Amino acid sequence: MLRDARDPAALQAAVGRLQAGELVAFPTETVYGLGADASSDAAVAKIFAAKGRPSDHPLIVHVADAAAIASFAAEVPDVARRLVAAFWPGPLTLILPRRPGVAAAAAGGQDSIGLRCPSHPVARALLAGCAAATPPVPGLAAPSANQFGRVSPTTAAHVQAEFGDALLVLDGGPCEVGIESAIVDCTRGRPVLLRPGVLTREQLEAACGEPLLRPQDLPDAAPRASGTLEAHYAPRARVRLMEAGALQTALDVLGADAANIATWSRAILHTPSARVLRRRMPDDARETARQLFAVLREFDQQQMQLIWIETPPPGPEWDGVRDRLQRAAAA
Repeated sequence: MLRDARDPAALQAAVGRLQAGELVAFPTETVYGLGADASSDAAVAKIFAAKGRPSDHPLIVHVADAAAIASFAAEVPDVARRLVAAFWPGPLTLILPRRPGVAAAAAGGQDSIGLRCPSHPVARALLAGCAAATPPVPGLAAPSANQFGRVSPTTAAHVQAEFGDALLVLDGGPCEVGIESAIVDCTRGRPVLLRPGVLTREQLEAACGEPLLRPQDLPDAAPRASGTLEAHYAPRARVRLMEAGALQTALDVLGADAANIATWSRAILHTPSARVLRRRMPDDARETARQLFAVLREFDQQQMQLIWIETPPPGPEWDGVRDRLQRAAAA
């Protein structure tokens, strides 16, 4: 059921459900999350079951503030403290050494755990209410509120379409950022960027005070992390990335026979077929990120079979968008 997140009774009901080991969907600045008490392995198991997600694929734990890190992390390296000071609350997840015996299911059985402090006012109010409850819920494991591998939700209606009326969904409006957080691994002695987001590598490195490594720079495997599978964020339609010229050529070849195709491009495309659904991609990377998942969902709702997307520009501000589109196209 959808509940207005501005209603104090809705927040109170959500806290009660989470205390009882149930699931609640809520907005963050990135995407809507499907939340459960991170300290309860039984509650977290319900997330994996609802999403159809493998239980060894770790979840990100959302906390109310930096002080809550101590509930889940065995230690906080100096580089992690610098990143927290620079970007929390906000769209940044840190991988830290996990406290033994805590949140094993949320961590996918690993000895590390992903922690994030969201900036969305509804998420912050919910997390604060959970932390202050009796008994307290110190953090919420909350992957994106969609079926595993599919397009992430950026509105409450997206979540309801995925899970129906039985799930309590706090409606806090459209998500401002629109793609998931950047993930930095702080367990390796050197910071490693596992997943890009709207925060650029340059911004993160400035806060770290040192360069970020890539997973392939390491001699052994980095911890598993959310949203890092090769194929992810996929609509039902098949996604293909193309340069603008190749996209226009493909439309020209099909001509009036083009059907059930959607395009999303910065370039203005021309086609003689009325059965091609065209949407304009913004020139700004952040605005493109905000729209990305909603656009893919719209194309699915229109029953498109093919989605042709203009390849994002090469600049670092586009890394998060490029990452999501490449994974969607790989599905």
